[in-house]
Amino acid sequence: MAHVLIPSFLAVGLLFGLLTYRHRHLFGEGPPQQHADPQDGLGGRLFWAAVATFLWPILIVSGLHGLWRVRSARRG
Repeated sequence: MAHVLIPSFLAVGLLFGLLTYRHRHLFGEGPPQQHADPQDGLGGRLFWAAVATFLWPILIVSGLHGLWRVRSARRG
């Protein structure tokens, strides 16, 4: 069973990292502006994907908090 769970966990994390690169600001990582891109471009994207591959469950929780923080700041 573990031979399927571990690669699945890593694949979901990699996909999560590739899909959320432009929204790193919601996770407390990366530049504060939504569309800002660091100077290293591909290197930054690869680093974010590598981090997200292993930490995506924690990043989801912090992303929900970041999204709530941004939305509450817009209202008030």
